[in-house]
Amino acid sequence: MEEKENGSMVGGEAVVRRLAEAVEEIAVISEYRNAYRKPLCSLARRIRLLAPMFDELGDGRDPITEPVARTLAPLDDAFAAAKDLLRLGSEGSKIFLVLEREKMIKRFHDVISQIDQALDGISFDKLEISEEVREQIELVHAQFKRAKERDDMPDAELYSNLLSLYNKSNDAILDPYTLERLAEQLQLVTICDLTQESLALHEMVFASGGDPGENIEKMSMLLKKIKDFVQTQNPEMGTRSDSKPFLLDGKPKVPIVPDDFRCPISLELMKDPVIVATGQTYERTCIEKWLASGHDTCPKTQQRLSNASLTPNYVLRSLIEQWCEANGMDPPKCPSRSTNPSSACSSRELANIDALLCKLSSPNLDDQLAAAGELRLLAKRNVDNRICIAKAGAIPLLINLLSSKNLCTQEHAVTALLNLSIHDDNKAIIISSGAIPGIVHVLRDGSMEARENAAATLFSLSVVDEYKVTVGASGAIPALVSLLSEGTHRGKKDAATALFNLCIYQVNKGKAVRAGVVPLVMGLLTEPAESMLDESMAILALLSSHPEGKSAIAAAQAVPLLAEMTANGSPRNRENAAATLLNLSDGEQQLGTMAAAQECGIMGPLQELAISGTERGKRKAVQLLERMNGFLVQQHEAYAQAEASTQTQGHIHAQSEPRMNVASADSVDT
Repeated sequence: MEEKENGSMVGGEAVVRRLAEAVEEIAVISEYRNAYRKPLCSLARRIRLLAPMFDELGDGRDPITEPVARTLAPLDDAFAAAKDLLRLGSEGSKIFLVLEREKMIKRFHDVISQIDQALDGISFDKLEISEEVREQIELVHAQFKRAKERDDMPDAELYSNLLSLYNKSNDAILDPYTLERLAEQLQLVTICDLTQESLALHEMVFASGGDPGENIEKMSMLLKKIKDFVQTQNPEMGTRSDSKPFLLDGKPKVPIVPDDFRCPISLELMKDPVIVATGQTYERTCIEKWLASGHDTCPKTQQRLSNASLTPNYVLRSLIEQWCEANGMDPPKCPSRSTNPSSACSSRELANIDALLCKLSSPNLDDQLAAAGELRLLAKRNVDNRICIAKAGAIPLLINLLSSKNLCTQEHAVTALLNLSIHDDNKAIIISSGAIPGIVHVLRDGSMEARENAAATLFSLSVVDEYKVTVGASGAIPALVSLLSEGTHRGKKDAATALFNLCIYQVNKGKAVRAGVVPLVMGLLTEPAESMLDESMAILALLSSHPEGKSAIAAAQAVPLLAEMTANGSPRNRENAAATLLNLSDGEQQLGTMAAAQECGIMGPLQELAISGTERGKRKAVQLLERMNGFLVQQHEAYAQAEASTQTQGHIHAQSEPRMNVASADSVDT
């Protein structure tokens, strides 16, 4: 069977091989220890029962024709969707899976329907399979059809109880019975369970680009509540029954360290646990030695590591410390890390960085472009690379390239600096090397992607308070305002984030207002897509505490929009809208702001915010309500005085009017 002779035959074999491999991959996914255990196990079992069909097709003597291959192809997509769902069920956060009950039900239904439709499209008469296998496939097909009509999802009570706990404030008093029931139903009752759940949430943070968002933060707090409860109920959780540090035959018994707390390499209690790319946790020094010796696989799973990054496992470290305290042991001290580049990178990696620096300083423009691009990628990968590249002296060379006439070289250079700036020690080197004017130059005149990355670099550097002054004095703020106006969606986000960070420093607020940021932000607030709503509201709240900011916001007639946001915005935006109105209600704009807010019906939304808002939102709402009530009392008093004055004048007028008439009559008689 030559490939050139029958290409469709090879394609058919490839489809069957992919399907067989997909079934094998699904077969090794296990540990469905969550609320979806039953439907997940059923789905995996039914897919495994399809394996004999692919085995017989793969072993068949006759080639698989192109029409048959086309009928099998939809199963390929269906199995891919099933594999993603099963992996989520095996490795995903148990808390997340229950809270996303509706979405999970839809995903189950979609996957089952996809497999059912794919099986419907297969013409079994044209397949070279035995009658026995065909009967099995038809039986499985019937099971998939019935599964579409059933609902094996977790009970509504579990969802309701978990959602109730999820929505409670951090300081709320929690019912121990509910916590115990949730821990058991979610199977979060051991050290291993809690660690795996923590890792799953960590992966969600990683997948979000390091920004966990409110939902993941709340899930982490919920996990902490359950963990604290379980720890309180069982201080020795995760240890064996004979590991309690009590006296036995007059001798103290040494607690046995739980396996989850031991490094898989050294088998010792971990002091500085870190997570590698496969999700396994090791003692930092042990895995660093393993990687430095040239290995590129995970010692425990033997899987090839996609990168060499090491992420601190803070939750596991906390659990280890709590276990040590519960067992009368001193918690292990985390060793301080050396920033010596030789300990972070191998000699081969250092040699590669040195070679790139030679190209970076070369007069050859192509060499500069290639070296800057490669350093950009190296600095993106992990912290060790960032340390090594900076120590090798790359930062001044990259700064020189910010003025390059080649826009692509400019872009690589500023992005490399952005990636290097993620490591805190490098921020000082970048600032002291005089990078800010060059970064601002790229922000003004570079390509759009370079401008966006320049804005992100300024944000990264201005995280350090003293650098807010340096960046603000460099002329960066008008350039950021321009990017906020002209940039892509991502560019606007980068510019807004940088502006917000810089405007925490009071002097920079005036510069931003004078650069025209207020009318621009007001425009973004009224965009139909609402894609910049959160950032715009945050900037407006920040600027409203500055005299020039107050004047500009008042001139933009923002009160109706702020009142609407206080009533119908997200929790964070309601909070910022109330904070802005509170700032505007103090100073020259006070009377105009409160009168306009009163006309917009602000009192109802403020009263609701004072009860159900965020903690900061509640405070701002209460303060603003006090001012509004004072304003309304003054208005009422002024109105009453005006009414009294009007009535008095009317009374005087009524008394004087007849006399004038009499006098007039007398004069006529005369």
